[in-house]
Amino acid sequence: MALPILVVDDSTLARKLLVRSLPEDWDVDITQASDGAAALELYRAGKGAVIFLDLTMPVMNGFEVLEAIRHEGLDTFVIVVSADVQSGAVARAKALGAIGFISKPVSTEAIRPILKEYGLHE
Repeated sequence: MALPILVVDDSTLARKLLVRSLPEDWDVDITQASDGAAALELYRAGKGAVIFLDLTMPVMNGFEVLEAIRHEGLDTFVIVVSADVQSGAVARAKALGAIGFISKPVSTEAIRPILKEYGLHE
């Protein structure tokens, strides 16, 4: 059964690049969202066992999404993918429950170790 993956970024190009960077042999069902509010709705509909989340977006940013997930006790693996690689942003994302932080531009080599560490891919 395919694992539901949610890719969240306000940039269509960034979403496409991330999808192309996922391991080719990973059995996934990919859904995309362009803002955090839409992402939460899709997650609640069962579309995000793993969420790749940008931080800087309109409507609801990535930090707000992480706070909502944590507040509601939702169960998902969140990997932040952002150009904001300042240590404060990384620490805040991890404190809010992100399992990993990947800087843009994303690559398969950056994604694979995080997936392996959490048993999401070999």
